[in-house]
Amino acid sequence: MNRTIRRASVFCLLLVLALLGRATWVQAYQARALADDDHNRRNTIAQYAQPLGDIIVAGSPVTGSKRTVGSDLAYRRTYTQGELYAAVTGYSSQAYGATQLEGIYSHVLDGTDDRLRNPLGAVTREQGAPGNVLTTIDPDVQKAAYEALGDDKGAAVAIDPKTGRILGMVSTPSYDPSSISGTTDGEAWQKLLDHEDKPMVNRALRQPLAPGSTFKLVVASAALENGLYGSVDEHTDSPNPYTLPGTSTVLRNESASAPCENATLRTALQYSCNNVFAKAAVDLGQDKVRAMAEKFGFNADKLDVPVRASKSVYPSGMDRPQTALTGIGQFEVTATPLQMAMVSAALANGGELAAPHMVSEVTDAKGAALQEFADGDTRRVVSPSTAEELRSAMVTVVEQGTGTNARIAGAEVGGKTGTAQNGVGNSRTPYAWFTSYAKDRASGKEVAVAVVVEDSGAARSEVSGNGLAAPVAQKMMKAALAR
Repeated sequence: MNRTIRRASVFCLLLVLALLGRATWVQAYQARALADDDHNRRNTIAQYAQPLGDIIVAGSPVTGSKRTVGSDLAYRRTYTQGELYAAVTGYSSQAYGATQLEGIYSHVLDGTDDRLRNPLGAVTREQGAPGNVLTTIDPDVQKAAYEALGDDKGAAVAIDPKTGRILGMVSTPSYDPSSISGTTDGEAWQKLLDHEDKPMVNRALRQPLAPGSTFKLVVASAALENGLYGSVDEHTDSPNPYTLPGTSTVLRNESASAPCENATLRTALQYSCNNVFAKAAVDLGQDKVRAMAEKFGFNADKLDVPVRASKSVYPSGMDRPQTALTGIGQFEVTATPLQMAMVSAALANGGELAAPHMVSEVTDAKGAALQEFADGDTRRVVSPSTAEELRSAMVTVVEQGTGTNARIAGAEVGGKTGTAQNGVGNSRTPYAWFTSYAKDRASGKEVAVAVVVEDSGAARSEVSGNGLAAPVAQKMMKAALAR
C-alpha cells in the first residue's frame, strides 16, 4: 500500500472514531441534558399529552384538564375557582411555564416523574400515569379570607399552631390561572403583567413589608427571654415621649392620652406604645433583638412551604436610633404575612414553632404515597413561660385594647395590631396589619393568622390594623375553629 493511500485510510479511521466518540458522548452523557432542555418541544408535548394530575383541597380537586383542538398539545390545564386558589396552586401554562405547586410538582402532575414509572418504563422513559398533590388547605378558611379581603390589596395566612399545616393562603387582587393556561393567551398574560397591583405576585409569601407594631411581639419576646423585664406586668423604664438616642427626634405614640410612660409590656401591647418598644430595642441591643427575630424565622434564606417564601429581614449594622425604630417594626425590618403568622403560631404553641407547610402528601395515580410531609416538626423559639405571658397580653389587646374587632364568642383570642409607615416620610397609605391566634375553649382547636391590607381605598385617617385587618383575621379564625 503506497504512502498516500495509507495516510488517507488513517485519516478516515480517525474521522469514524471521532463520529463514534461524539455519538457515544451525546447518547451516554448529554442525553438527559438535551431531553430536559427548555427549548425541547418534546417536553412540552409530553407534559400535556394526557390529562394532568390534580392539586387536591379537602379531598376535592381544584384543578382539571381540558382537551384541546388543533394543537400538538393535547390537553390544557383548567382551574376550579381559580381566583380563590391561585395563591396556592400557581399556574401551569403551555406558553409561560408553571409556578408554585404547579411548578414544583410538574413532573408528578404530568406523569414524567421517575417514581411513577414501572420498571420497564424506567428503562424506556415511557410516561406514567400522573400523580396528585394533596394540600393542607381548609376550603372554609380559604373562602373566608378571600371574601373578607374582597377588593382590598393584601394577603392573609392561617396556620395550625400544633402541626404547622397552612389552612389558608390568599393574595388579593387575584387572577384566574385558566386564563393563561393555553398557547394563545398572550393578551391576558400581558394584561396581568401590566396590572398596577401585580395580581400574579403571591403577597402572602413573596411581598415582605414593614410589619409595624406587630413586630413588637418579637421585641417583647426578646425582653422577657433576656431578662430585661421579669414579666409582662412589670413596669418598664420608658419615658414618654421618647427621644431617639443621640438625636433630637421625638418618637410619639398614636394616642397622646394612652398610659405609655413606664408602661408594663401588657399595657404597652394593649395601647401599642411606641416609646416602650423602641426603648426596649435599644436597651437589648440589635444583636439580641436579631437573635430573637431569627428564632422566629427572620433572615432565613430558605423557607420552603414547599413554595419558597421571600426572606423576612431584621437588619444589621445599625446605630442606636435605627435600632430603636426597628423596635416598632420600622426602619429596614420587613416581614411576609407567613412570617407574622409564624410568630403568633409559636406563641400559641407554647413557644414551639411547627414548620409551616401546605402539602401533606404527594401520591401516584392510585393514591400510594410518593412523599409525605410530617406534622409537628417543631423547634423551640421561646420558653413556655414567655409564650404564656405573651398570650395573656395578646388576649388583653383583643379584649381591652386595639384589637377588639377580632373577638370570637366562646374562644380565647389574642392578637396584635400594626399600622406600618409606607413611603418616604410616610407619604403613602400605611399598611394595616393584624397577627393573632384563637383557641376554642370547648374543642381545643387552635389557629394562628396574619393579615396585611396594603390598600383598601379607605381614607388615610381610617387605616388601622383593627379597622381593616382584624375583621379579616376574625372571619378566618372563626372558620378554622368551626372545622
